[in-house]
Amino acid sequence: MDFNKDIFFNNLAQTTDSPYLIAVARAEGIYLYTPEGKRYTDLISGIGVSNIGHRHPKVLRAIQDQLDRHLHVMVYGEYIQSPQNLLAKKITDLLPKALNCCYFVNSGTEANEGALKLAKRYTGRTEIVSCRKSYHGSTHGSLSVSGNEAKKLAFRPLLPDVRFVNFNEPDALEEITERTACVIMETIQGDAGVRIPSPEYMQAVRARCSETGALLILDEIQCGMGRTGTLFAFEQFGIVPDILTVAKAFGGGLPLGAFISSKEMMNQLTHDPKLGHITTFGGNPVCCAAALATLQVIEEEHLLAGVEDKGKLFVQLLQHDKIKAIRRIGLLFAIDFESEEIVSRIVEEAKRRGIICYWFLSHPNSFRIAPPLTITNDEIEESCSLILQAIDAA
Repeated sequence: MDFNKDIFFNNLAQTTDSPYLIAVARAEGIYLYTPEGKRYTDLISGIGVSNIGHRHPKVLRAIQDQLDRHLHVMVYGEYIQSPQNLLAKKITDLLPKALNCCYFVNSGTEANEGALKLAKRYTGRTEIVSCRKSYHGSTHGSLSVSGNEAKKLAFRPLLPDVRFVNFNEPDALEEITERTACVIMETIQGDAGVRIPSPEYMQAVRARCSETGALLILDEIQCGMGRTGTLFAFEQFGIVPDILTVAKAFGGGLPLGAFISSKEMMNQLTHDPKLGHITTFGGNPVCCAAALATLQVIEEEHLLAGVEDKGKLFVQLLQHDKIKAIRRIGLLFAIDFESEEIVSRIVEEAKRRGIICYWFLSHPNSFRIAPPLTITNDEIEESCSLILQAIDAA
């Protein structure tokens, strides 16, 4: 193994000038281990990916079983592959009947790109409505509908005909008209610092889309797969999207995303032109096998049942006079402080104590917590004690 920092800095493209810089030799459950054996508690699940923990035995077994059969054999959509079939049947069985057809891709931003194309193709319209402070990915289309201008300015011009409204403000929904192809929004705004809409607002969004013929795309890339206490967050609002996008925790630690809609809508991508959307590696059989095993683990180990009580325990234990607010849904938290500088110091102090928490791109006055759903009460108590020590030290 090679953990050379010079290679990391010089031969790997950097995303910031201050990376987190933990050398990871192995991972297990909620923990990461360095080559020297130092243990870190992963309270961010690799940014929303490891919802059932790292290297769950049932996922490893599913991966190994598929490795013994085959890896990639053909671009998506041409060959009949059992892992894709089984996963598509499983996920659509767990979703409302209108969401009965999957298109598997490699990542969350690709899922959103595909969803935007599908909406424009199906409606014949061009306008897209998104929300301020949203985050939908970093490719050109996804960046175009993300609401953080500081992240977009250097890459303009981006996709035209995109308009933004304030999240969770019903009066702004008049901006959705018969010109609108789709409304794309996170069911829970994650990167904005865990912004939770009211049920009335979400129902008004659904009603306005239905009234105008605009399609509703719900991005559950971060808040899906049990993170909020239901398999998908939209279940808590009494609505159904026209298109659902998933990724991150969907692949059980392997790269996999999907946009999911009705068979009628998806058929629009098969003609005029053919191959209206295409991907080489989307639906990789090993990734699909891992995703199927992940869904089975969530069901068989009844992980959803414990999410709310564990979330409440975190709030109960994280009491400190420096904390300005805690926003939470399920096991997704934003912990607010007075300034970005304080948050940075807390994150560093927590790292020194073996606790991984992290900041938000679009709300730097908060740090995030989103632990694996498998975390135990004892592990929560230990983690919160160390976070409080970090706050004191910062």
